[in-house]
Parts: sequence; C-alpha cells; structure tokens
Amino acid sequence: MTTEAEKRPTLCIGILAVNEARRIAACIASARFADQIVVIDSGSTDGTREVAAEAGAEVHLRADWEGFAVQRNRLLPHVRCDYVFFLDADEIIPPELAQEIQAAVRSGDDAVWEVQWNQVAYGRPLTLMKSTGGIRRLFRMDILSHFDGVVHEGGVLKRPEVPIRRFRHRLLHYSRETVYGSLLKLAQYVQLGAAKRAEKGRRGGVLRGMASATAIFIRLYIIRRGVLCGPEGFLFCFFIALECFFRYAALRYDKLEQGAALARR
Repeated sequence: MTTEAEKRPTLCIGILAVNEARRIAACIASARFADQIVVIDSGSTDGTREVAAEAGAEVHLRADWEGFAVQRNRLLPHVRCDYVFFLDADEIIPPELAQEIQAAVRSGDDAVWEVQWNQVAYGRPLTLMKSTGGIRRLFRMDILSHFDGVVHEGGVLKRPEVPIRRFRHRLLHYSRETVYGSLLKLAQYVQLGAAKRAEKGRRGGVLRGMASATAIFIRLYIIRRGVLCGPEGFLFCFFIALECFFRYAALRYDKLEQGAALARR
C-alpha cells in the first residue's frame, strides 16, 4: 500500500559552491527541510566539500569550471525529486520562506516560482531597500530543460506557457561582506558583463559607462531606497554602479576572451 509520504511531491535543494567553508554549513542548515540536498563544488581548496558532507549534503566535485549555467546543468542529473530549488552558498533560506517553498511543493502545481533577495551587505540587512526583482529558483523537474547563460543564468523551460509565481518572503543574500571582497567581485563581474555585451555587438566607452553607472546608482540609491540603509546601503549601491561603469570601459579598452577568468559563486 502507498503511504501519504510516498505520494507527496519531493524537493531537492541544489547548491553551487567554491571555497565557501565558512558559510556552507549555515546555507545547508537552512535547507534541511528538503528531501535531498546536492552540492556541486567547483574545485574548493578550503575544505568546503568536507564541511558540506558533514552537514548532510550529497557532494559532487566538478572543478572544470565553464560558467554558472553549466554547473547548474551538471547538478540536474543528481536530482531524484519532483521539484528543485536552486540556492547559492552565500544565501540563507529564512524559516518563513522555507514554509512557502514547502507549501508550493505540496501543491504539486505545474509552475515556476520566483524569489526576491534581501541583501545583507557589510554586516547589515538592507531590509528597507526594495528588491531588485525576482529570480526564478523553484522548478518542477519535468518542465525544466536546462540552464543557459554564463552569468545571471536562467532556466529554459520545456513549455514556455508555464505560469510564473512569486514567493512573498525574501531569500537572504550575503553578497558583499567586505570592501576587499567587493573589489574582487567587481573585477570578476566586470569581465563577465563586458564579454556578454561584446557577444551581442554592444559598444563600450567611458561616456557610456558613466551614463550607465549614474542611472543604476539613482535607481538603487534613490528609487529603490538604498539611501534609507545608511553607509552600508551607499556602499552596496556604489559598488554596483562602479561595476556598470567599468563594464563599458572594459568593453572598449580590454581584449575580451570568451570564457576567460569566469567568476564563481
């Protein structure tokens, strides 16, 4: 006889990680409500894999880094559940969001769910700042085909008419903890963003970069209320604006090689 537990839809939480030994245990702990937790490690040298395994995750090493989409695609064959929620090692699922995710999975609905970020920058949650938009993270496995994109990758669906829903509670994103770390991330994402635009035939330059940086800073700091989040909010918005500026400068002045020095989460 089939039990109710066997009938219910199941959930896998898939995590991408590299050199996240300090944060991976907390990330996995926030995902323990899932039926399966899979970590794809991109070649850590700090003990991330050992910490993740000790925390109860199923760990697979894929050190031949080719971009975020490729790593997510490498995770898919390991999923043994009906749904998959993608999580990064610098993210935490709060209890309220965990309840929403569980309810969505229990519904068995044929849909995709977006989640918004609550950024945690330089030790402060930027709660008063409006989220920059939804990220598709929860998918039914039978409608998810693959992921595409070197950075800001997205899931490609087998049926494009699938409804898109959004969770009410936010995912905690510890994206910028130090100024030094932000500078390293800036350099990585500048190259990725410039290479992506070069492939599309976009033009770069200082003036274009200044226009892009000014527009994004005003949108984040004023319109999306980063100004209400103190100096941490200013730093967060300023670094994103710098990334926009240098992206166009690199597009004009750097020799961009496709796939070179790809950033890793």
